[in-house]
Order: sequence, then structure tokens, then C-alpha cells
Amino acid sequence: VHFPDVERVEWLNKVLVQAWPYFGTIMEKTFKEVLEPKIRAKNVHLKTCTFTKIHFGEKCPRINGIKAYTKEIDRRQVILDLQICYIGDCEIHMDISKFNLGVKGIQLYGTLRVILEPLLTDAPFIGAVTLFFMQKPHLEINWAGMSNLLDVPGINVISDSLIQDFIAARLVLPNRITVPLKKNMNIAHLRFPVPHGVVRVHLLEAENLVQKDSFLGAIRGKSDPYALLRVGTVQYRSKTVSRDLNPIWNETFEFVVHEVPGQDLEVDLYDEDPDKDDFMGSLLISLVDVMNDGTVDEWFPLSKTTSGHLHLKLEWLSLVNDQERLYEDKKGLSTAVLIVYLDNAFNLPKNHFEYSNGECGAKKIKNNKYLKKMEREPSSFVLLTVGNKTQKSKTCNFSKDPTWGQAFTFFVHSAHSQSLHVEIKDKDRDSTLGTSVVCLSHLLKDPNMTLDQRFQLDHSSSDSFIKMKLVLRALNIEELDPQRVKAGVNALKQGPVRVMEKGGNQQNFVSPPKPEVSKVPPVSKDSGALESLPKKDSREDLDANDSSAAPVPSETVAGLNETEREQNPEHHPLPALHTRAAVVPTLPVVQELRLAPSVASLGSLPSSCFELSSSNLDLHNGTEMPLGEIQLTVRYASIRQSLVVLVNGCRNLVPSSNRGVDPYVRIYLLPDRRWASRKKTSVKKKTLNPQYDEKFEFFESLEDVKKRTLDIAVKNSRPFISQERKELGKVRIDLSQEDLIKGFAQW
Repeated sequence: VHFPDVERVEWLNKVLVQAWPYFGTIMEKTFKEVLEPKIRAKNVHLKTCTFTKIHFGEKCPRINGIKAYTKEIDRRQVILDLQICYIGDCEIHMDISKFNLGVKGIQLYGTLRVILEPLLTDAPFIGAVTLFFMQKPHLEINWAGMSNLLDVPGINVISDSLIQDFIAARLVLPNRITVPLKKNMNIAHLRFPVPHGVVRVHLLEAENLVQKDSFLGAIRGKSDPYALLRVGTVQYRSKTVSRDLNPIWNETFEFVVHEVPGQDLEVDLYDEDPDKDDFMGSLLISLVDVMNDGTVDEWFPLSKTTSGHLHLKLEWLSLVNDQERLYEDKKGLSTAVLIVYLDNAFNLPKNHFEYSNGECGAKKIKNNKYLKKMEREPSSFVLLTVGNKTQKSKTCNFSKDPTWGQAFTFFVHSAHSQSLHVEIKDKDRDSTLGTSVVCLSHLLKDPNMTLDQRFQLDHSSSDSFIKMKLVLRALNIEELDPQRVKAGVNALKQGPVRVMEKGGNQQNFVSPPKPEVSKVPPVSKDSGALESLPKKDSREDLDANDSSAAPVPSETVAGLNETEREQNPEHHPLPALHTRAAVVPTLPVVQELRLAPSVASLGSLPSSCFELSSSNLDLHNGTEMPLGEIQLTVRYASIRQSLVVLVNGCRNLVPSSNRGVDPYVRIYLLPDRRWASRKKTSVKKKTLNPQYDEKFEFFESLEDVKKRTLDIAVKNSRPFISQERKELGKVRIDLSQEDLIKGFAQW
């Protein structure tokens, strides 16, 4: 897939190729003169460590593309995303006492973000460079030397994953490497910026998931689906719903978002099995669009699978310095975020016997070996706890004044009553070197809700301190401008998932005999709107549900419904499935819809009608009268390289017999008339106004699609031996005449 905003930089790759031998020479010198002494100082057993061979090889890293951000960010910075690929033939060997250990080849690829900030008016014009990977990079290492041990499959995987975790702990968000280019540059705020916000994900339900369980390889059973949700390095797993292809979870997860644009929400569905869990589909949602929309409540089609939709409600919470927002949430959701910048500690005791509550306790220890171990400086790490969540810092070896330089974030439910518990532990002896408890209510006394100071350590020496900066920020759902369409019209304009189709595309038809809302399962427990709609048309019922509830089926784009309700208080949503009068959106909304067309957003644009023609049909009266109308939404999805056809519904069909008709819709992309490539909706029983809301995709390039014609027929599902006419009407659409990137929706 070609992304036009990612630029190829062949000139930079040529520079890298030319400079690589010189870089290799510098690195060989660094390994010998800097790294080797550091490794030897780490441990007694590493004193004999020697690099016997250091060769960085002929193959240099390659940059496949660069994406530059300049518009949607601060004026004083430039952000670059580098797609790095390194398939190296480097060789590094080292001897430790009698063992030989080495690396012979590395593969690494991932997206490295480079931030140049702040931009200055004097040389060197850039204050500092910050580097980090957005997600864990893919890493493979070919081990040499102790091959018999490290090439054992289990150990090989462990060693690779340990090194990946080591890299992630230093180079993957929220961790950053910041290199100052200007002297006396304060880089603390660049290394640990306040996060952009929090995304709250309500995992509601799924439908029509693929069957994965099989019995004796033949009879398919129902699957046991669960979801994995990921933003950056943070991953949550939902509960497993047993034997259900339409599972209902109703679970809520919260993620801190550090970089926008850049970070995405990834959702993978799996079928839980005793041996290996089967993949059931995935979803990728751009968080910059969720941030712009505020709240998105939609059914999303799953990709990398044949069927299935997932219902998510996404809320963007910005971080604000406002104590009035720090109420306690009755549902147990977070109301604030605590950011802890862990800096350093001073004068840690060598061991927990040396000091007890600040008083020297003389301990007689007989074992000399143990005494030597006690006299060593401690190797310390920190455990930070808020509520039931504990996070661990890296370990600083052999120092009584360790510097960690790390940032941690915690979700806070009640800032008035919760506390931060800090415990410094010695890695070698697993003993506590000091503790501290900070009540979050202390932060509320400061107008900026910030504490930056040294804290006295308890159960430690009298002059032992830990230096931290604590920042508390309230979570705030922003009230968006009512002129904005906010139910996800813009939510998925880039990335593999674009459309909102279930729950949002229900159309209004001219008084059908039985008002039925097809294919909308009950949403979450707090939005009973959908269940009440088919039964009664009471306006009070609709108004009682706030605009963040599930999309109301009386409008194509749920956001338009809300927009209208906000713009014209007297104009209530129409009763479900009744006439479409006065639902044409106001002009600003239509213009905004055109900026970010999606299958969902175009469904309500005023447009002409497709009439089902009778020219090819053997009609009893032989006239050219129209046979009813069909509503279609057609758009080309560039990211997925597919033509998306949404069959919304039909109205005013002409019955072919007295016993009624059971209509369905059949689609060909001409000239391909193969049975295998035809698409077909479900059958609706005994109705002349069927409602389908079913999506079909044809995976073809845009150039090919432009040469094709859509052949759409509405047919009557009849018994095999029946004499009734099968075809109810037909439409042909010449795609060469249409703007498919923008898309269209018409009756």
C-alpha cells in the first residue's frame, strides 16, 4: 500500500552506505575503550571480559521511508517517523573466563520517532534530539560461540525476548533517549513530557464472529472469544465468553496516550483453546481521530478475517489542571492521572541492619563472607504503588546515591483519599532500604497540583532522601462544539478500519408494515435506547438518552442525529423507521462530511435515486414503471485496496405473487460473473421494504475498479419448484463515472 505522506529517502540511504565503515570503526573503539571497562566493573565474574572480535559488517541499516509532521504539532518542534530496517552481518565475540559468547548477525525493524525540539534562533538551531520507538521493534539475533546452549529453541527465544524487553525498557514509549545539542539545556521536560491524554475503551460486544472450534476436524462448534487490547507496550485482556459467536463483554479499559499523532489502539480477538488460541480478527484505530472526535460509539468491521464486527465506545479524556474535576466516580472509573518522575536517592544505607528507623543498630555477624557482602554498596530498585497497581524501576548497581531518571503513570480513583507508596529495595539481598508514603491530598494544596522535592525516607538512615516530582492531572471529557459531527464521522479516516456500519446505518423507510430494527443487538446496559425504539415512538424516551448513548437507528450517521438535536432543540429525532422528512443535515455538517467521507458519513447526503429498472424483466403488465428503489453506499477504501459496497435497504418493491416476497440482493462486479465471486445479502421474509445494512468488499485496485460495472439485482427467494418470478428489479452502476474515493450514497 502506498502512503503518499511517507517519503522515500534514497539519498539518505546512499549517505549511510558510504559512512557505514567509518561508523563501524568508531563503534569498535567505543566497545573496547568504553564498554569493556564498564562490563568489567559490573561484577566480580566479569573481570576477565574481553572483546576478541568486533566487526560491524558490510550491510548497513536502511530507512524505508520518512514521515514528517509539521502542521499538527507545536511550532517549535519537528517530528520525523523513520521506518528502519537492519538486516546486519555484524560479528561481535567476547571471552568471559573460559566461555566464548558472540553475535553473528542481527535483524531489527520498527518505526523510530525522532523529535527535534526546541527550535532555536541561534546555532545549533535545535536544542535537543529525542528518540524512541512507537511500538516494540522486531528483533532477531543469531548467537555464536556457546551455540550448543543458546541455540536450544527455548533458551534462544528467552534470550531474544530478554533483549527485546531490555530495549523496550529504554527505547519504547513512554521511555525516551534525549540528547542535548546546546550547552546547559534543561532536558527533563523533554524526556518526561506530560502525556497527551487518556483513551477509555468500552469493549461492549461483537457479532457474527468466525467459528474456530472444530470437533474431529469436521463439526464446527462455537468459539470462546476474548479480546487483547493494546496501546504501545500496555496490553489488557478481556474475560473469555464461552461458546458464543455474538459475545457481550461490557468491560472498560483505560490507556495513557503519550504520543498523538502516532499511537494506535490495537484490538485482536482470539478463540481460547486448551492448546493454541485461534486468531479471529483484528482492528486498528487511529487515536488522533478519537481525540478529534471526543467520543466514538460504533460497530467496527474486523480485518484479517471473513466476518465479524466489534462494538466499541471510545472516549478521549484530556489532562487538565482543575481540582473541581477531581470528584469520585461512582462507577469506579478513574478521575485523575498521577505522573511520578523518579529522579534519584541520597545516602542509602548499605543494608537494612545498618539502620533501623534511623537509629544505628550494632549487629554482630560471625560469617566474614556475609560481612563482605553487607559492606558493599547496595544495588537498588524502587517499587511504586498506588491502589492495587505496583510499578518497578530499573536497578542501579552498587551505589548509595542511585539515579534512576524514569517516569511512571498511575490512574487515580480518589485523589482525596489515595496515597503513593514508595519502597526502595536491594536487589542482591531482597531487603528494604527505605520507604515513603505521600498522600495525594498534599498535591491538592498546590495550585498546579505538583510537588517537586526531596522526601525523607522512613525505616532508613536519618539523612536518606528520595527526590521525586509528582504531577496530578484531572481527566476531562471535553464538550465538543455542537457544529462538529462527533459520533465518529472522522473517527477512522485512515488506517485499515473506516466504516461504521451496524447500529449507525439504519435508514428510515416509508411506513413499512412491521417496524423492525434489523441486526442491532442490545448495546450496553446503560443505553436502552435501541430496545425501546421499535416498541414505542415516544419522544421522551429518546430525549432521556444522552448523546453519548448507542447510535439511534433513525439516522444514517449517529453523529448527525446528535448534531441536529443540539442545533435545533425543538427538532427531535424522528420515530424509528418512519418517513425521512426534514432529516437533511444543515450545510456546515454536509461540508464537514465531505472532508472525511466514509461509508457511514455519506449515507445521509441529499442525492438522487436509483430506481430498479424493469427493462430486462418479464413483467405481467409489460410497462416501464419503476419497481421500487434500493439504497446503496459505495466507496473505494484506499488503505485496504478494496471497493466497499453497503446495501442499506429497499423500499416500495413490487410483489411478484399474492403470497408475498422474501427479497435478497445479489451483486456482481462485471464483467466477472463467476458464481464464486458473487455477493449476496441475507433473505428478509415477507416484506416489500427490506432493510439489510450489509457490507461487501471487492479487493481490486482503483484502476481496475474504474473499468468495472456494478450489477445489482433484487431477487425473490422462492421454493425450487415454484413458478413465481425470481427477479424483482435490477440496477447497473458504471463505476468509471463516479468519484469513488469520495464515495456516494443514493436511493
